[in-house]
Amino acid sequence: MADELSHDLVPKHEKITDSEKNALLERYHVSLLEIPKIAKSDMGIKHLDVKVGDVIKITRKSSTAGASEYYRVVVNA
Repeated sequence: MADELSHDLVPKHEKITDSEKNALLERYHVSLLEIPKIAKSDMGIKHLDVKVGDVIKITRKSSTAGASEYYRVVVNA
């Protein structure tokens, strides 16, 4: 699995802390229901110790911005 995650086209996935999650929700004035979803079984996060309701930060390389951050909430799927 490590080989798939180290590929250049696979963005970095990391679980954020509960305090970071709360700050994110407050900053954007959203609830967990309004954040895009990611399946708990997704290959990009299988190596992380995640549970339903955790928030994953995805950092993608960008030729214009350097890096772009996206957030997903973990769901059963």
